[in-house]
Amino acid sequence: MNYVFEKAKMCDIKAIYNLLTYYGQKGLLLPRPLSQIYDFLRDFFVCRRESEVVGICALHICWENLAEIRSLAVKEEFQGRGIGSYLVQACLQEAMSFGITRVFTLTYQPDFFQKFGFKEVKKSFLPHKIWADCIRCPKYPDLCDEVALLWEFKNGTNNEHMSR
Repeated sequence: MNYVFEKAKMCDIKAIYNLLTYYGQKGLLLPRPLSQIYDFLRDFFVCRRESEVVGICALHICWENLAEIRSLAVKEEFQGRGIGSYLVQACLQEAMSFGITRVFTLTYQPDFFQKFGFKEVKKSFLPHKIWADCIRCPKYPDLCDEVALLWEFKNGTNNEHMSR
């Protein structure tokens, strides 16, 4: 089967919402209200198989030189096929196209992101502004077990882990 990777469209909102809700109920990521998905639709990349959205990932710009990769989700039956990797690479390449050289993520899967050159950092290293989403999480503040990771693009050269 062929997969298509592209920026999300209005017709993808319910599929994005359903994926985030599904994994949010499992406690694997932060679910988002439908209104917020409309607000941040332009942040999302999707992976389609035929007309079905099978994977999603968002690049959210936080500040002049900082963005966050968030809401990475791939339907269970499509995991292990490189879809998540391709979505992360698309987000990192988009960050570079905007001139953003630092991208962070908060994750339960640090090994996955470390394959792309992400390095673990203390959560306190990240600006306080990013914690606005965390307030909605039932694990905030004392039970948070996500790992903070940072990726940096240096000296105008491609990160060695970037290959599409």
